[in-house]
Amino acid sequence: MFSYRHGFHAGNHADVLKHIVLTQILRYFNQKDTPYWFIDLHAGAGLYDLEGQWAQKKGEYLGGIASVWGAKNPPAAVLHYLDVIKGLNPDGELRIYPGSPWIAFESCREQDKLRLFEMHPSEADILRMNVEHRGTQSLRQTNMYAEDGFAGLKAHIPPPSRRAIVLIDPSYEDKNDYRQVVVTLKDALARFPTGCYAVWYPQVLRREAQDLPRQLERLAGKSWTHASLSIQKPAPDGLGLYGSGMFVINPPWTLNAELKQTLPWLVSHLGVDARAAYKLDFLDK
Repeated sequence: MFSYRHGFHAGNHADVLKHIVLTQILRYFNQKDTPYWFIDLHAGAGLYDLEGQWAQKKGEYLGGIASVWGAKNPPAAVLHYLDVIKGLNPDGELRIYPGSPWIAFESCREQDKLRLFEMHPSEADILRMNVEHRGTQSLRQTNMYAEDGFAGLKAHIPPPSRRAIVLIDPSYEDKNDYRQVVVTLKDALARFPTGCYAVWYPQVLRREAQDLPRQLERLAGKSWTHASLSIQKPAPDGLGLYGSGMFVINPPWTLNAELKQTLPWLVSHLGVDARAAYKLDFLDK
């Protein structure tokens, strides 16, 4: 239950896609003065050392953030994402990679609130320590919970301002996570139908992973964006992550146009073989 540590995967191709999308959502929410809540159901440790033993063990960041770090003339959405990471690496050397909470910290205003859930005891402790190091303002606007985000979400929606971004990105090591995503979203949409819900999922050779986007489409109603990025063909033994997707319910109206520019560029910079590809589907009635 507590075996998963995101440090092994920090900055990989899936993080690049997820965090580009998240950065664009946050930027859009900042266009209005009304405060919003960022609710992360699987927050992790918040910050990751790419020179540490966990990141170095698999080196997944080499096929992710390291492949776009020095790229010339990236699309605007990639540039915004890289600006966040460069702010954490002021000497220009890529070492620190931000998890989703830190992407939010670097984007949220003083009036916005963060609600961070993390079940893994060690990860939750590191997250709290990292937030404390950010200082008083971050502590003032953040509540952290060492508990199940799926179960905890219902107590936090809708927020007082009725503006919120909910990020749902479990590890999916437990196949029950796929079902739990659907159950949680169904309840959340009944409680808070106008919230922005961003769901990350892995592309793996597992029936549950392939069924999840179709289930989300049926739940999503009249406004959603589905972006997926495959970097290579699936392994012959069926193991491993060959891509990932982001499904956003009630997305910013600007997101589709941004992804049309961004996804082909990501294929060219992160693709491993001829099967590298992207898909972008959306509904806006």
